[in-house]
Amino acid sequence: MARIKGGLNAKKKHNKVLKLAKGFRGARSKQYRVAKQSVMRALTSSFAGRKERKRQFRQLWIARINAAARMNGLSYSKLMHGLKLANVDINRKMLSEMAINDAQGFAALVEVAKSKLA
Repeated sequence: MARIKGGLNAKKKHNKVLKLAKGFRGARSKQYRVAKQSVMRALTSSFAGRKERKRQFRQLWIARINAAARMNGLSYSKLMHGLKLANVDINRKMLSEMAINDAQGFAALVEVAKSKLA
């Protein structure tokens, strides 16, 4: 009985890695050994990047809320504390959207927070 060589499976594995390495510069997208290392690193970084993106968005929302709150005479921390005391349960993403698109609504929330702080 003739033995089956592993060439086909190796070729499939190589092509899978090279397909993931498409767009990489130089040997990183052409040679399997180099591409494999680059792809492993890229996949690790992409996992970390998905976690970091969430942090960056929260940071952006807080910066926007702070800027809008200061325009209404309150700091970010005092605004959030006042809203908590007033039992206004609205997340930072929506507060940020209100600060940009609905200045009057945001100003009303600031007044609610101010009244609870006083």
